[in-house]
Amino acid sequence: MIQEIRIEKVEDLMPMLSEQEYRPELGRNRSGYLYRGMPNSTYKMRTSLSRCCKDKQKMLEPAILNNFAKYAIEDDPTVAQSVWNRMITGQHNGLPTRLLDWSHSALVALHFATTEENLNSMTTHDCVVWRIDMYELIAHLPEKYRLAVGREQSTLFSVEMLNGLAPTLEQYDEDMGDHSMVIIEPPSTNERIITQYSFFSVIPTGMDIEKFLDERTEKTVKYVIDKNLRWRVRDMLDSLNISERLFFPGLDGLSKWIARHYYVK
Repeated sequence: MIQEIRIEKVEDLMPMLSEQEYRPELGRNRSGYLYRGMPNSTYKMRTSLSRCCKDKQKMLEPAILNNFAKYAIEDDPTVAQSVWNRMITGQHNGLPTRLLDWSHSALVALHFATTEENLNSMTTHDCVVWRIDMYELIAHLPEKYRLAVGREQSTLFSVEMLNGLAPTLEQYDEDMGDHSMVIIEPPSTNERIITQYSFFSVIPTGMDIEKFLDERTEKTVKYVIDKNLRWRVRDMLDSLNISERLFFPGLDGLSKWIARHYYVK
């Protein structure tokens, strides 16, 4: 089930920002949630591979990844190590993949929800932050995956773990079907992965992720942020240094932040 919650004032954001649970065995508060921000609440969650290749993604995905490995190996030798290495590297460099970006930080998701290439569009539509529960997703995994992540006392898979469990795309799709998916923690190979607190869901071929979340989970939330609140939230985030200056280190991120800072409504 997907629960939809409307956000119409800044105070409505607090539950999302403070929903860490107390863990008595640790004496600390921890969150099992991941967040994904999108600038338009009507957008469907789809991978870049699905948008690019449509119903031919199963046929074209191997060619995309193999060509990426062939031409990228001089810049990043790790792409030769496994299909998952080249997929993660490609995702962060604009390659169409079956990965969906998530963050462990609700603030990071809010940043992406309240960011537009065309700032004139900021008040034309609502935006959205999705929340999923990692423990729920683990419960749906095949037994060998649950055992593997349990041995690590984790809720996330590393590239090395996934290489051992499903070294090929065909094996992964066969294991997952349309009823489960893995959350993978990428190696900290660049500053963007680190500053965005990035994780990826590995979407099996043919899965409708929103249908899966609606039918098989109970804690998924869709926070819809009112279009009239977007600038208020955006300005608040910028004042907290939650901006491209942090998430996209370099001149491109700096330029986007400056352009928005001086934008005249």
